[in-house]
Amino acid sequence: MSITPISEPSRPAPTSSVLPWQPGHAVWQLGFRPFYLLSALFAAVSIPMWLASYFGLAKGIWQVGLGWHMHEMVFGFAVAVVVGFLFTAGRAWTGLATPRGGHLIALAALWLAGRVAMLAAPAAVAAVIDLLFLPLCAWPLYQVLRRSGNHRNLFLVGLLALLTLANGLYHAAHLGSLALALATPVQAAIFVIVLIESVIGARVIPMFTRNGALGSTPVASPKRALVAVGLMAGAGTGWIAGAPAAVTAPLCLAAAGMSLANLVAWQPQRTLRVPLLWILHLSYAWISIGFALLAAASLQWLPASAAFHALTVGSMAGLIIGMMTRTTLGHTGRPLKAGRAEAAMYWLVQLGAVARLLAAIGPAPLALPMLLAAGACWSLAFLWYAWTYAPYLWRPRVDGREG
Repeated sequence: MSITPISEPSRPAPTSSVLPWQPGHAVWQLGFRPFYLLSALFAAVSIPMWLASYFGLAKGIWQVGLGWHMHEMVFGFAVAVVVGFLFTAGRAWTGLATPRGGHLIALAALWLAGRVAMLAAPAAVAAVIDLLFLPLCAWPLYQVLRRSGNHRNLFLVGLLALLTLANGLYHAAHLGSLALALATPVQAAIFVIVLIESVIGARVIPMFTRNGALGSTPVASPKRALVAVGLMAGAGTGWIAGAPAAVTAPLCLAAAGMSLANLVAWQPQRTLRVPLLWILHLSYAWISIGFALLAAASLQWLPASAAFHALTVGSMAGLIIGMMTRTTLGHTGRPLKAGRAEAAMYWLVQLGAVARLLAAIGPAPLALPMLLAAGACWSLAFLWYAWTYAPYLWRPRVDGREG
């Protein structure tokens, strides 16, 4: 599979004397900078808000429901990371500028407005503000891909459109305009994000492994990766459509098996001493775990929350923290090397995933302690990222290049 080399324009980098609210400030020069920082801060505070509400300790606008929690973890937190990543990758793939400066400020402000509206605005107003974000991000990404002739990545715009549709269905259900469980469009969006993870992961994880793990010879099979994505799409569609367990369970198991076959071919055992790599492999492994648990859930052997938290906390958050650290280091001109801080973030996310799974399927007396432990691990991991990486995101590249 060919990889488009990253090329950087030769425009002078912004100076550190520019004020933060001015378009020329370093934080507004590439999409990963504001969206990684905002999403990490939001992740760190949103789970404590949800847990405080769950335990009856929150009041006023800080008292949030399960619908808010599901929506904001996907359409707030995860979507911001996806947009930040795609804006950054889009420029690398095409050599053309994705939103920056004033355009990027406006999009980040819109995302923030959506988070505030989901807490404090009337539901109809919140829906309008929140629904604007993804289309306004997908359009400039489509433009640079089309202008550059980069047709192989246009499907990502289509996936952003599916996320927009799922978000619209959530708001329609929340407003009472559609007889649909709030969990259904959120689960559909989770499947879409897992597809994005799977496609991007199959492209970059073998390459990163070959370049970063001495003695490794990972085998990337585009055909096997495509079959895995197709099975995941089929399993997700079956689940959302309410297909019989006789259909959904085999599809889920096949998706789990094929994604595991991908992972084995990428030689995860060679990455154990390289945190920047093992976090990607371990997080990808949670996709197999999630679909296997989904097969069990379709047979009513386990609660569906176990499967979806495996896909979100284990896989989604794990790949997010792994790619957030990696792309921040690389795109701020720093060596691609994880230290103790990065390893701590990775372990916290993974321990949080295990704790959340135990809260769903473990012994009843462990449920609440494990739920609290999972929330603490999650918040600490993303707070640690924000604390450690905010200076990198806030300042110009150390090598003086643009981005």
